[in-house]
Amino acid sequence: MVQTAPRKLEAQDIPIPQIDNESALLQLEACGICGSDYEQFEGMLRTPMPVVPGHEPLGTIVRIGDRAVERWGVDVGDRVAVETMISCRHCPACLGGTYHLCDNRKIYSYIPTTEEPGLWGGYSQYMYLHPNSVVHRMSRELAPEIAVIFNPLGAGFRWAVEMPETQPGDTVVILGPGQRGLACVIACREVAAGMIIVTGLAVDANKMALAKTFGADHTIDVDNENLVERVKELTDGRGADVVVDVSSYATQPVVDALSLVRPGGRVVLAGVKGFKKVDGFISDLVVLKEIKILGAIGVTATGYRSAIRLLESGRVPIELMHTHNFELGEAELAIRTLAREIPDVESIHSCLIPEH
Repeated sequence: MVQTAPRKLEAQDIPIPQIDNESALLQLEACGICGSDYEQFEGMLRTPMPVVPGHEPLGTIVRIGDRAVERWGVDVGDRVAVETMISCRHCPACLGGTYHLCDNRKIYSYIPTTEEPGLWGGYSQYMYLHPNSVVHRMSRELAPEIAVIFNPLGAGFRWAVEMPETQPGDTVVILGPGQRGLACVIACREVAAGMIIVTGLAVDANKMALAKTFGADHTIDVDNENLVERVKELTDGRGADVVVDVSSYATQPVVDALSLVRPGGRVVLAGVKGFKKVDGFISDLVVLKEIKILGAIGVTATGYRSAIRLLESGRVPIELMHTHNFELGEAELAIRTLAREIPDVESIHSCLIPEH
């Protein structure tokens, strides 16, 4: 499925490429649908077109070069999860250990079909794996629609645990109960956070209930409760050690985070707002409370590995997060369903399952 214009996806045939000694060909089993897929779909991200979307691919290696076998430690027939970022490995960011911020990075699903070999996204039956890809072997015992949760779950581990250095006993407030908010709950519970609080809207009742199933201690309906006062009440006036904003478009959570976090606490901003200005942002709170604010983009190998280990362990009923499978030709419907554009249908985690 190729995006040719904002809000326009078309089925197209793209030749399956030959691979060299350094690359591979992936047969897609599933591709997760991310909130940023909607932002790409509607044109907010201003990605090049035509392009094959999909940056959460899971599949089986069907062709691979000898050097790639040595580098990745996988071979034909292995199931792998593919990281979103393709780094150059040589720029200052890569050499400094932040390969996801590579100065020359490419991102699967944002590379146009005009750049050979064209199959750069997961909304497809097959996908080309660039020599600088990072892949992770995954067990075949997991259903594809569950295994593909590796991406949002990896974000939960990186954004809510690794980046803010969440410790056992910490109080964590998660702003937004979507798939990544729920993943943050799971990750924080895995590291024994003391109190986990999740916020959402009145229409998020089902997601909030699921947050409690995954280990949240409290949920707050911001449409009907005073968020700041309720967090003060729950924390005896102290505030949260960590606040993670994974809400999309809404800017009020950014403002709220400064009031919710304790002095010396950490705020992680991971929800894209569409380049909107944040009205009401009081920078003096950052100064007077010595708040550490971290921006989060993407997931790195450690987060993916933590997610895959947890998925393969079967200890958490993560399948409860998955709500919809869509066929490849239903890509537009999948995106619009996640974005609540389909009346009376709610999606938490969904994916495309291509036919072969």
